[in-house]
Amino acid sequence: MPELPEAETIVRGLRRTVVGERIRRVEVVHADVLRQPRRRVSAALRDRTLTAIGRRGKNVVIELDGGLVLAVNLGMTGRLLPFPSNPRPAVRPTHPAVRFRFASGGLLVFDDQRRFGTVEVLGPEAWAERSARMGPEPLDPGFTAARLYRDLQRSRSPVRSWLLDQRRIAGVGNIYAAEALHQAGVHPGRRSADVSREEAERLHGALRSVLRNAIHHGGTTIRDYRNVEGGEGAYGRSLHVYGREGEACARCGSTIRRVVFSNRSAFYCPSCQPVGDDLR
Repeated sequence: MPELPEAETIVRGLRRTVVGERIRRVEVVHADVLRQPRRRVSAALRDRTLTAIGRRGKNVVIELDGGLVLAVNLGMTGRLLPFPSNPRPAVRPTHPAVRFRFASGGLLVFDDQRRFGTVEVLGPEAWAERSARMGPEPLDPGFTAARLYRDLQRSRSPVRSWLLDQRRIAGVGNIYAAEALHQAGVHPGRRSADVSREEAERLHGALRSVLRNAIHHGGTTIRDYRNVEGGEGAYGRSLHVYGREGEACARCGSTIRRVVFSNRSAFYCPSCQPVGDDLR
């Protein structure tokens, strides 16, 4: 599933290509990705101009004139592909769900093979309410190590599960939680409340470092993720533990392990991330 770095990479690509475009019509190929009736979505977006594009957590947030927001959650396989004219065969959408046709003749396609993504039109108050239900952005200045430690102390859930909870922190998924925990030397199964202040400080720095590095490399392509040009993210070659069960840890040489809890795999190094007293 695309996480913060992948969504941020897509946002940056869209800013260069579609801001200022006016939507002439909306073509809904698969209505199951819409969170509202197709007629309502089409009517709300017709003749609206894209004024800005941002991100909140894993969501691409397209701002329109009149204060409307087009919120796109990429789900597991969602892509937003912009085309100034007819698509080139090399990047032609394979599973188009919604097409936004522009007055200029170009278009923006929400392409989603598994159709777990969503498209929704919200007014400013509704979007503000939705955004307020998400946790802080991990790269914002207000997200401090002190805040992370304080919030972790309030939970008894495993720290990996805590990091994946979008109400706790926005945009972090399984890939970057695994990498940040490894870099910080924290076992993924540790109870959040048992993470020490020093460990929380290391985890805070690791999260920000991993996310920034992943953005710099255009995100991570495991299987389906592509940027707006159809290219793959290059951060996969920098992964230390995620998806590397049975391989040697690059830091200490121990064998990377996989454990499943909350129905999700977690990858870790048993030497770099020792089991805490709460798990013994």
